[in-house]
Amino acid sequence: MALAREHLLARGPLASRANALLGKAWAKGWLPPPVLDPQALWAQAAKPYGARAEAAEHGGRSEEDVADFRERLVRLVAAVHTEADLNPLGRAMAWGQLSRVVKNRLAFGALWLERPELLDTRLAPPIIVVGHMRSGTTRVHTLLAADPAHSHTRYCDAYHPVPAPLGMNRVRAALELAMLGRLNPWMQSIHPMTAGGVEEELAWISAALHHSIYESQWHIPSFSAWSEARGPAPVYREMLRILKTDAATRGIAGKPRVLKVPAFAEDLDTLLGLLPTARLVIAQREADAVLRSAVSLAANQMAMQSDSCRLDAIEARWRHKIALRETRMAAALARWQGPTARLAFAEINDDWEGAIARCYADLGLALTPDALTAMRRVMADSANGHHHAHAAQLAHFAAAR
Repeated sequence: MALAREHLLARGPLASRANALLGKAWAKGWLPPPVLDPQALWAQAAKPYGARAEAAEHGGRSEEDVADFRERLVRLVAAVHTEADLNPLGRAMAWGQLSRVVKNRLAFGALWLERPELLDTRLAPPIIVVGHMRSGTTRVHTLLAADPAHSHTRYCDAYHPVPAPLGMNRVRAALELAMLGRLNPWMQSIHPMTAGGVEEELAWISAALHHSIYESQWHIPSFSAWSEARGPAPVYREMLRILKTDAATRGIAGKPRVLKVPAFAEDLDTLLGLLPTARLVIAQREADAVLRSAVSLAANQMAMQSDSCRLDAIEARWRHKIALRETRMAAALARWQGPTARLAFAEINDDWEGAIARCYADLGLALTPDALTAMRRVMADSANGHHHAHAAQLAHFAAAR
């Protein structure tokens, strides 16, 4: 029987035990606590490269992009120390995430020095799904990705993006999801994931230290505000380099990639400047419903990693995010002249086939029988999916207010 989520800040029993065990192990000196320091993170990641580490840091990147990442890392770590109030499990998870980011940064740079042709990969015009977190973007993304004429990012490639032999990234991703599922028993109901499944590119902008994934886990308002105000071009140039690498190594550059990250709404001008041949699908949902679901997701992530989470602060953060993204998205779309479709959340729920047919027509794409067959299979598979449990959780929390 599934463990009931009694309130928004509920924490799974294994996470509570792991948190207590880590705290005790550090206090008694059984284990050294992780050193969350920018220089220490760089030093650890640089060891395998020796004298080549600086070249790997610069590989394929401009001086602006190198400097931007350095500054982001310093500011993010400072905000984690001064604002996030992480518990032992949160500190361990923060160290794990950021050490992987720096390690992958150097691994990609080394790869691009060795294979610079990857960055010259020509991409088919992408299809970009734009909309708030919890606005139906995942459903739209999954349906469009099911079309065999399109390509998509897999979870294993999103969170383990450096190419690896023998399918090892998929193995790592499966083990990672199994562990995270044990720590967070409600994760799959909020955002279902599988190692080889369709996944958004959030991890690729997080690899350049965009604020989006980190502010969903940690209370870091100073870093969020600074990053929101800063030009995001270096972040999206890195994402594009990773996208080209993924497309080339998987042999799918000729198929339109279906891209989706809620943060795209915040940075749409920059993204479209880099991908000017894109087609856009705008997902729309009533703001209060988006807010309730977004707060639920963020609270679930934050509760594991801090003992001092406040729902009022989480709600205020996501009210701000929704308003900011609405404003920036509207401004970008007012200047955009490319193909655009708009899909309402209720429309997808009531008649997804009709909504998708109109979407394809608006984008000037052919909706083939093979595409419809694949989409119907996706919808049938999701009929009893984990995501229904999250809807039940939200209904329970609303009734309890």
